[in-house]
Amino acid sequence: MSVDTQVQRSWFEDVMVPCYNPMEMIPVRGQGSVVWDQQGKEYIDFAGGIAVSCLGHCHPVMVEALMEQANKIWHLSNVMTNEPALRLAKKLTEISFAEKVFFANSGAEANEAALKLARRWAKETHGEEKSEIIAFTQGFHGRTFFTVTVGGQPAYSDGFGPKPGGITHIPYNDLEALKAHLSDKTCAVMMEPLQGEGGVVSPDPEFVQAVRDLCDQHHALLIFDEVQTGNGRTGHFYAYQELGVTPDILSTAKSLGGGFPIGAMLTTTELAQHMKPGVHGSTYGGNPLACAVAEAVVNHISQPSVLQGVAEREQWLKQGLSGLNDKYGLFADIRGKGLLIGAELNDEWKGRARDILVAAGQHGLLLLVAGANVVRFTPSLVITQKEIAQGLEKLDQAIASLV
Repeated sequence: MSVDTQVQRSWFEDVMVPCYNPMEMIPVRGQGSVVWDQQGKEYIDFAGGIAVSCLGHCHPVMVEALMEQANKIWHLSNVMTNEPALRLAKKLTEISFAEKVFFANSGAEANEAALKLARRWAKETHGEEKSEIIAFTQGFHGRTFFTVTVGGQPAYSDGFGPKPGGITHIPYNDLEALKAHLSDKTCAVMMEPLQGEGGVVSPDPEFVQAVRDLCDQHHALLIFDEVQTGNGRTGHFYAYQELGVTPDILSTAKSLGGGFPIGAMLTTTELAQHMKPGVHGSTYGGNPLACAVAEAVVNHISQPSVLQGVAEREQWLKQGLSGLNDKYGLFADIRGKGLLIGAELNDEWKGRARDILVAAGQHGLLLLVAGANVVRFTPSLVITQKEIAQGLEKLDQAIASLV
């Protein structure tokens, strides 16, 4: 194939497994919160690679870290350790409750490790009977068979044969259902401290506290899936820090690497001892390239000025969405925390979230959905006020085209 051959979108149907239905355009370059396609058309990025591009595209601190490490060493496997992994792990323990870190390549892998640790701990400290995992309907924890089964969306886990057992789903924020199900046979409760894929749903403060108390009462572990909420997304480095409830295990990924694939499971020394050599592992987990980039991302995001800026940007975006709602009357609710925002459509617009996403793309704006009725916004944590204003203008045009 000639190097001059223009890559065509039609190739997707020819050569890719049809798990996805990507947009017709192909992005080729990004800078900050702006992306350009093959034809040079400009797009404002309110999607952030699904809450991944926390510093936007090609941020200097990430580029510099990657280039510096690329000239040192790329891969070792866990037969050896490496400096970037140790520095990153040390940093993550300094800014969280955690004392120990396990590195993986994705949120699903971090959650897989968390669930395996919980089961292992329960077996070794309480016996085989203590194995139930409680999770929540509309939750999302990844696409491995274990994590997709724990996630509370059957459409993602049905159709693959017998599922892993011992998993109970209850409604999010339903305290009475939790009290009715949680028992001494429960080994862990897994929850998002703000549901993302399930519609951008915040937990009631009393519910989160009750989950912690009930776990303590029944000697069960509390696992927080902070794959989407972590790394400054809500305005705190981790969402649990604002909720005032500390989990026993925390998973993080997505924006941890700012676009470079990496995930991590954080926990305590007491729990970590149950993951002895040979019990779990990952060939690429702790990869020097990934950890070097993630270290630069974490160092930048954890600065107070960046975290405080998230709250400011949340207000800019919510105020703009509220103005569009005054104009078009399409949202029943505008909710979320920090720069994980969901706009739920009202009855008149019900089921049209993807229509808005497609129209936005045609008008030069990248968006997300969270189900058929929620438009989701997860832009860069350092997106400028000008870029937010430009994106909202394009969203205005997109909605007008659908009226």
